[in-house]
Order: sequence, then C-alpha cells, then structure tokens
Amino acid sequence: MIVRDFNELKNTSRAVQDARWTSVRMLLADDGMGFSFHITTLEAGSEHTFEYKHHFESVYCMAGKGSITDLATGETHQIRPGVMYALNLHDRHTLRAEEDLVMACCFNPPVTGNEVHQEDGSYAPADA
Repeated sequence: MIVRDFNELKNTSRAVQDARWTSVRMLLADDGMGFSFHITTLEAGSEHTFEYKHHFESVYCMAGKGSITDLATGETHQIRPGVMYALNLHDRHTLRAEEDLVMACCFNPPVTGNEVHQEDGSYAPADA
C-alpha cells in the first residue's frame, strides 16, 4: 500500500513548478501503478497550451474556475469543481485559469517526475 500526504510532498522535489503552475507528483512511474497521479494548481489569470503527444491525461477539477479550448475544433468548455476532461486523442488544448484551478491529474504512461514541457507543449516519450 502506498500512502502519501500532499501537505508533506508540496515542499519536496515532487513539487514541480513552471510557468505559473505547480504540480505535486503523488504517484510516479517508479511506483509501479501504470499511471501517475498529480495535484496541479494553475495560477489565476494564467493561460497554458499543451499537447501530450505521448501520454493520455484525465483531469478532475477540485477547485477554481476556468476553461479549456480544443485547438482542433475551437470548442471551449467551462472548468469548475466537479468537471472532468480526458485527452483521449492527445488533444492540443489551451487551459485558462480565471481563478486558481486545483486539478487532480492522471497520466498514462506514467511520468517519471523529471519531465519538462517541450516547446510544443508535450512531454517527451516515456522511454526517451
């Protein structure tokens, strides 16, 4: 059994920060679960464009308000507590945080914890 406390992890190397977001990696590839699990906070007023070409991601909003735009279709969906989205087609998307967004995120394949977003908004393949 793996038991971890977000409040203990948020001040360790498992808390990764980048352009106006912080992601606390609760589960990583070396935990052997087949997915990684993160609590990610996007700062109010921030905008982020991502495209996970080598990963699938599902995201559940726990707090805050914002929107996600599918850049292939132009369709925009509101994000608020209780809303989940899944990037089942490696969808290129833009997230906008009107308020601080607190999101629970799962990645498959799992991330190692050392990934950084590449210029195109993706992570490198897990075996790279």
